[in-house]
Amino acid sequence: MQNCLILRLVGIFSVYSGDKAICQIILKGEMPMNLYQAVKGTVQPRMAAEHYGLKVNHNGMTCCPFHDDRHPSLKLNEDYYYCFGCQAHGDVIDITARLLGVSNYEAAKQLASDFKISDGSGILSVKHLAKPQLRRVDRQTYKICFSVLTDYLHLLKRWKMQYAPQRPDDEPDDRFVEACRMLCGVEHVVNALIESKPEVQTKIAEKLMAGGTIQRMLSSLLKASKEEAANGAEPAVN
Repeated sequence: MQNCLILRLVGIFSVYSGDKAICQIILKGEMPMNLYQAVKGTVQPRMAAEHYGLKVNHNGMTCCPFHDDRHPSLKLNEDYYYCFGCQAHGDVIDITARLLGVSNYEAAKQLASDFKISDGSGILSVKHLAKPQLRRVDRQTYKICFSVLTDYLHLLKRWKMQYAPQRPDDEPDDRFVEACRMLCGVEHVVNALIESKPEVQTKIAEKLMAGGTIQRMLSSLLKASKEEAANGAEPAVN
């Protein structure tokens, strides 16, 4: 499973010299796939949202807790959530982490404990899975990287649809080409960060920052925002 993920990740990091070292970190990081698979295969975002205090209507909509929401704009689907107001999105682990103010790893442990989920080796609970101790500055680096990666991912998805050739003989737009080249890899990097232990997340984030990957993505985001602002469109980053 991990080796397949690494092969997919190489697609994006081969563009940037030096960043293939992240692949080795993920391989050595012992990503807790059993825990995440068990949780996401059992608990839906709606179940978690209701368990942690959100009132969800029959259409799976609720007022978003992540912005000042007076009318339900957060949609809770079977395997992900999405806010039509602030564009917050993610899976059951991500929404739990945001609601509880903890890391994704801690959120997965809490869900496993609250919903009595087993990975096949017994019940996974908070007391059985100790939280790694990380410096605040390390977690801040991770949060910055994750924010840039997800913004860049949204930008690529939009570019792939917006700038797709209309006819077979059309010259492909550079933004469409970039989206096709980078989208799959960025998506897998984001998933790797979500599904890794906090200490592994931090190592990946540090490598991304040191190799200049995040800086290059941020430059693309800022350039896109300026272009879209000039055209009166919604900016790529706020």
